[in-house]
Amino acid sequence: MTLHNLDQIYRQAVLDYAQHPHHKAPVTKADSCQIEQYNPTCGDIIRLALTVEHQTIVACHFDGEGCAISTASASIMMDLIIAQSLVTTKEQIKLFSRMVTGDDGDYKMLGDAQMLAGVTQFPARVKCATLPWHALSLLIQQIEEE
Repeated sequence: MTLHNLDQIYRQAVLDYAQHPHHKAPVTKADSCQIEQYNPTCGDIIRLALTVEHQTIVACHFDGEGCAISTASASIMMDLIIAQSLVTTKEQIKLFSRMVTGDDGDYKMLGDAQMLAGVTQFPARVKCATLPWHALSLLIQQIEEE
């Protein structure tokens, strides 16, 4: 398989996550742990909700209006963090940030989120990919401060 064919497979997988997002459901006032973040550069809005028990994420969902990259990133992130401890999730957030800014490293811990490493080639899209992760980081910080 050529590098071009592999790149096309990754692009199609990202589009599939964007068109058929996992864990997408309305975030409402009934969700006790929630946050909304906005990307002023492109207008993307993300709302996240978590249910945390004993420092572990037991349920999560998101909604909002965004481009394919931010939607795919949120969908992949939700799949990754469910049933994870807050400690592990914070490490995944740091790794994701390093990955999309072009740092070399071992990103196996990110699972399918590794598909988004290619956004480093498009600096304007890095904020799209990181918006859900930034929101998650802020939400975890809020939870830990309670």
